Amino acid sequence: MVKITTGINTNTGVKNHPLFHPFQTGFSFIYLAMKRTQLLAAFLLICSTAFSQTAPPADLVTIQQSFKKLNVLGSVLYMAAHPDDENTRLLAYLAQEKHYRTGYLSLTRGDGGQNLIGNEQSEILGLIRTQELLAARRVDGAEQFFSRANDFGFSKGPEETLKIWDHEKVLGDAVWVIRKFRPDVIICRFPTTGEGGHGHHTSSAIIAQEAFAAAADSKRFPEQLKYVQTWQVKRLLWNTFNFGSTNTTAANQFKIDVGVYNPILGKGYGEVAADSRSNHKTQGFGSAKQRGSSFEYFKTILGDAPVNDLMDGVNTTWSRVKGGEAIANELAGIKKNFDLEHPEKSVPELVDLIGKVQFIGDVYWLEQKTKEVTNLIAECAGLWAEAYASEPIYAKGDTMKISAQLISRSKRIILRSITTDAVSNASAIYALSTAKYDAAALEKEKKAWTSFSSERNSLLEANQMQTVNLKDLAGEVSQPYWLVTPHQLGTYNISDQRLVGNPENPNAPWALFAFELDGKPFFIQRTIMYKYVDQAKGEIYQPVVIAPPVTANIISKDYVFSSKQPQTIQIKLQSFTKANGSISLKPMDGWKISPEKIDFTDKTKGTEWTETFTVTPTDSKSRNSVLQAVVSTGGKEWSMGLQRITYDHIPTITLFPPAEAKLINIDLKIAGKKIGYIAGAGDVVSEALTQVGYDVHQLTESDIMNTDLSVYDAIVTGVRAYNTNPRLVVEQPKLMEYVKNGGNFVVQYNVPQPLVLNNIGPYPFRVVNQRVTDEEAKVTFIDPQHPALNYPNKITQADFDGWIQERGLYFVNNIDSHYKTILNMNDPGEASNPGSLIVTDYGKGRFVYTSLDFFRELPAGVPGAYRLFVNLLSKPR
Repeated sequence: MVKITTGINTNTGVKNHPLFHPFQTGFSFIYLAMKRTQLLAAFLLICSTAFSQTAPPADLVTIQQSFKKLNVLGSVLYMAAHPDDENTRLLAYLAQEKHYRTGYLSLTRGDGGQNLIGNEQSEILGLIRTQELLAARRVDGAEQFFSRANDFGFSKGPEETLKIWDHEKVLGDAVWVIRKFRPDVIICRFPTTGEGGHGHHTSSAIIAQEAFAAAADSKRFPEQLKYVQTWQVKRLLWNTFNFGSTNTTAANQFKIDVGVYNPILGKGYGEVAADSRSNHKTQGFGSAKQRGSSFEYFKTILGDAPVNDLMDGVNTTWSRVKGGEAIANELAGIKKNFDLEHPEKSVPELVDLIGKVQFIGDVYWLEQKTKEVTNLIAECAGLWAEAYASEPIYAKGDTMKISAQLISRSKRIILRSITTDAVSNASAIYALSTAKYDAAALEKEKKAWTSFSSERNSLLEANQMQTVNLKDLAGEVSQPYWLVTPHQLGTYNISDQRLVGNPENPNAPWALFAFELDGKPFFIQRTIMYKYVDQAKGEIYQPVVIAPPVTANIISKDYVFSSKQPQTIQIKLQSFTKANGSISLKPMDGWKISPEKIDFTDKTKGTEWTETFTVTPTDSKSRNSVLQAVVSTGGKEWSMGLQRITYDHIPTITLFPPAEAKLINIDLKIAGKKIGYIAGAGDVVSEALTQVGYDVHQLTESDIMNTDLSVYDAIVTGVRAYNTNPRLVVEQPKLMEYVKNGGNFVVQYNVPQPLVLNNIGPYPFRVVNQRVTDEEAKVTFIDPQHPALNYPNKITQADFDGWIQERGLYFVNNIDSHYKTILNMNDPGEASNPGSLIVTDYGKGRFVYTSLDFFRELPAGVPGAYRLFVNLLSKPR
């Protein structure tokens, strides 16, 4: 008889325990221990969540690599600013050749970059890049961490970066990760002297250098010491580089050949690195596999310089810990006797080994090595266990139906119990191994814990799948922890220190399998996933999502008003449970909303419907406002939308953004009506143009080559179209003919390489890596009378107020004399740059090239950006 429990506990005080949020480790694991309390304490030490935390591989390659890693007690932390900054070849070498615990701390999530494969920007792009980094780490074997810093866009110096980031907070996050991860060596990608070419890059090196000292200083960030201890890193190195024209390597620097071949993997680390780096798809970083010797160079920044080995002066053997020599000897015997045909024969010895690990004294290495040994036991025993929810999404508080499946290839495994989602009790068990919690409160919480004991043991039949049906309650809404509250420009708000560093929320629902082998208990923990079969792709795993009872999505993000005429506001609602209630728009000064609210009844799970409101400015000067939709149901108010982001290379991302839209009151005139739009890398400019009244058509190659383009008042290319659309080579003559015959062709920014055409316009100019990053930079009109500044809207300095992130990027130079330059602008301390907007007449028509970042400004509802872009679309007759 197997006892099935759900671990549901109404003792909410447990969640306030200072150790409730575990530090993410990124691995599925099992735990063994000699005593039940030790077992539970050890298990909760590294309770964690990760995408597709399904059963890990158990092939012979994995087993052999696991044996090697088990013999190494060393750790390395790599530090830089963004996704893609990391040296994936070095990470793979450190993790899979040297078998150090290896991590990458990216201070930001890459929120401020451009997206080569879609139109997501800002925080949403950061979510995608978080998952791309996790996908990369699953390939190269390192772990992933973040600070609260927000990538606010390109920065030309560390002074600006550290001011916007809040230097002290981001430094504190780096110190926290160091104290938790306890690296022996830190390696930074960039120097403090600016050769990295980006203020964020330089700042990451400054933070690394400061954190090296601060992590060891009990007077720095003492509030962290409730949960962690100070840590002294042995050395800080700079991984020098040779990028383009910048070569910072030197013959006298310490170097490592990371291009070695691993016969177990059947690959060199240049091959592993390419697979890892190619996960950065939003940045277009698909990489060719490199083979053969390849050296990485290092300059010592702080600490002792290495002479012969990266870990000079660091003991990375079992003798590092108390009783380690005996463990090393026993492990050597297990490895010597390992039978490739029958890995399960090693399981009894590994079970004995785990008991010795419990007494090594060093809590950090006890945690790491217990995880590694128990993973190895599962691999050798051929024990597979997973848990799935019956549906992909549940409303908070609803019952989740769960199926737990397990199979043992060994005849000696006994299933004792399965417990689902005991997160609410986790801290009580974790606290068993600490002396930092009130004993009486701990005892009270221990009584709330659901027992793992079963009345009768159940021996698992060899190679026979078992399925057990369970239930649990859906917990908190699955909102990324750094997006729960609004944030300022440079940093996310993270109120709970214990969340810092985690790439994802650490409290996803999970199931705990309690087993017994040779009289000794062990656990396997699995994140509860949603699994289904796609007819083309096969078996797919996705995270289970916890939703509010009803979501409300306002159809458009921006509503542009240029008169007192009312606009219709549609709201798409979706219910995730049985619901009755109402939907309303929050009243605002200067705007009339009708009706006040709309009731709904008897909505069931999965129901989708649309409600309509009318919003009218009460006068022509009604101020710009944020429109908020509010759902009232079950005695509570909710103001959350629903957004899903789906790409094949990462798990589906579901979040619940604020149910909001912007009401923008603009003095705006438009000329012309019909716009053709040629897609680029991805933007939402066409949607913004539709909002102000244009009839926008997405043009295909067939449209361009086979139809009359003269029907379009303007044709616009999306951002980076000349980088991403090779068919423009074929289409370009037709587009130039359109201009010559009287059309208006507007090209948005591209990057210098790779361009599918050398000549984008009718006359030459050159795209270069120049930009103005200060969104408040003064703009000077070179030719105030030019039509681009006067028709149909009179552009003034006020139209450049309220811009976000930057003025523009990838300006042009070497501009042919046929072009008129319209605007001058520059960052502080730099010369004026006229390369943001050029215009020329060609035949009867007009060609416009602009590096101004309309792709950011229009979705952000910047009034002046709308007025100027409409002018670029409007050629005077």
